[in-house]
Amino acid sequence: MSGILDLLNSDLGKTLINGVSNQTNQPQNKTQDVLTMGLPVLMAAMKRNAATPQGAEGLMGALNSKHDGSILDNLDVLFSGGVDANVINDGSKILGHVLGAKQQNVENTLGAKAGMDASSVAQILKIAAPLLMGMLGKQTKQQNVNSSSGITDLLGGLLGGSSAQQEQSFLESILDADGDGSVIDDVAGMMLDSNKKQGGLGSLLGGLFGGK
Repeated sequence: MSGILDLLNSDLGKTLINGVSNQTNQPQNKTQDVLTMGLPVLMAAMKRNAATPQGAEGLMGALNSKHDGSILDNLDVLFSGGVDANVINDGSKILGHVLGAKQQNVENTLGAKAGMDASSVAQILKIAAPLLMGMLGKQTKQQNVNSSSGITDLLGGLLGGSSAQQEQSFLESILDADGDGSVIDDVAGMMLDSNKKQGGLGSLLGGLFGGK
């Protein structure tokens, strides 16, 4: 079962990192750090939103109507010549919907940990968000999820794993951080050392990206 770092070290994972790095003119290692921490944070935020019937229905509707996973089929094409503005605009809307008023704090906190300014983190997340929705869309189809309760269960399962409680605490701390980086420093390296973890979100991403 692949962890997140295994995913990002796979061939398709490297395509994702290189593409986002080139698009945002950020170092590859820092881009990888932001993605390693940022993807689970976005997933945790989606799980929070899906805890209400309205939020779950909204997410389910988006997955059924637009984010079917096809964006993952040609990452080389997606990143060649620069990511299409429509994809970035879509990512901006996803971040605003999923993170709401916490968006700036999340970007500040991830930036503090990765050693990157918040505006660059925002650009990385704008590209990553549609890809994450595509991953969810594929899982929704593969597992025949067709209800609001089903999507809530799916998100809960994807955030599980052998270190679920500790990992969940880390994700919640980022979502609740005040932006000064102090909370994330208290749990420094948890996600960046996640190559020792198995199951949950890492398994989903590893499976979709062909992680080793």
